[in-house]
Amino acid sequence: MLELYFKYPKVLCRLRSGALGAELDHIAAHLSELGYKRGSAKVYIGRLGKFSAFAACHIKAQTIGPEVIDCYLRSLRTGASRTAAQTVIELARKVAPGCFSVPRAALDPHQTLLEAYRDYLRGVRGLEPKTCEGLLLAARRVLTWYHTRVPRQPLAAMTGEDVLALVEHLLAASSNNSTRSAVTSYLRTFLQFLQWSDRSSRNLARFVPHVPSYRLAHLPLRLAWEDVRRAIDTIETATPIGLRDRAIMLLLATTGLRNKELRSLELQDIHWREASVLVRRTKAKRDRVVPLLHEAGEALADYVLYGRPKSDSKRVFLVHGAPVRPINGSSTISRIVRSVLERSGIALPCAAGAHLVRHSLATQLVAQRRPINEIADLLGHRSIDTTAIYVKVAVRQLADVAMPFPGGAS
Repeated sequence: MLELYFKYPKVLCRLRSGALGAELDHIAAHLSELGYKRGSAKVYIGRLGKFSAFAACHIKAQTIGPEVIDCYLRSLRTGASRTAAQTVIELARKVAPGCFSVPRAALDPHQTLLEAYRDYLRGVRGLEPKTCEGLLLAARRVLTWYHTRVPRQPLAAMTGEDVLALVEHLLAASSNNSTRSAVTSYLRTFLQFLQWSDRSSRNLARFVPHVPSYRLAHLPLRLAWEDVRRAIDTIETATPIGLRDRAIMLLLATTGLRNKELRSLELQDIHWREASVLVRRTKAKRDRVVPLLHEAGEALADYVLYGRPKSDSKRVFLVHGAPVRPINGSSTISRIVRSVLERSGIALPCAAGAHLVRHSLATQLVAQRRPINEIADLLGHRSIDTTAIYVKVAVRQLADVAMPFPGGAS
């Protein structure tokens, strides 16, 4: 398979004579199947060829051990070179695991406890995986801090004084009331788990103060609807990526989908004849149907028919660069949205992603005097109270219902 990328016999012989040997042919075939461009695949194989030659001179066993990899990475001059080498070596590990010895994983002293905590969060509390990730990260930070403070003291010996010192440490690293409230809530949940699982005999959660965070105290970040419209109109649709980005922006701007809801959208969820989209397993843990407006439907159809790469995945939106795959990370959607808005010359707040467009849509619907329950249904809010924050930005409507100030001019 190397002949697909290299034609000189000496180069082919050199590549096949290293520690990876004939496995480079399998790796080359793997890159071809994933849709890597010829130039990119040649760069990957070339880097692996250098590592393979180095390993052939340093291995003392039949397989490549972690000490050989570390030695090779240290021999590279720049951090960028080391990062690139780590990427291709990891690729070789996946395609040809038999060439590498399995490194003994470093034992995590907190692993058993954190796994039990994860089971508690999912099975007992019924929390979503994304929520569990934040709670587990907070728990790991708590454990690291505690065992640094008292290295040889078990969790069962944790006292209220330790908890107060921990709270002081965590709050000092928090920048606003919302973060402080989340930090103390996460800590309280972990301490409740310790008591629930009999790892602590005391109710340490009562020592964690409640930090007030008033949900309706601030206005939601939003863009003027004219800016959202201008950003969508400036997207170039001459390329498959442009077709994808326009479809994403129009869906966000007309349906108010959340980042995860957009990423999870599958082809079977688009009901073309009914002009609707089925949103599955939402944040509210229930399915909902949102309307597919004509312009958004046209953009989505153009992407599916003419821009979407060939893939076995059922997901609608894909990463176009090799390897072609579904968009799994929330940062990818945020990056697309931010890039579209920046190209249209819009001054953006720090947090610019799918939720910024969602807030902008909700604000626009309130300005159009749409019923609040209709907006709540579209956005998938379980309670109208959640939607109430958008009423605060409807200054004209609020002025209409404002009572006259006592003693003011008639």
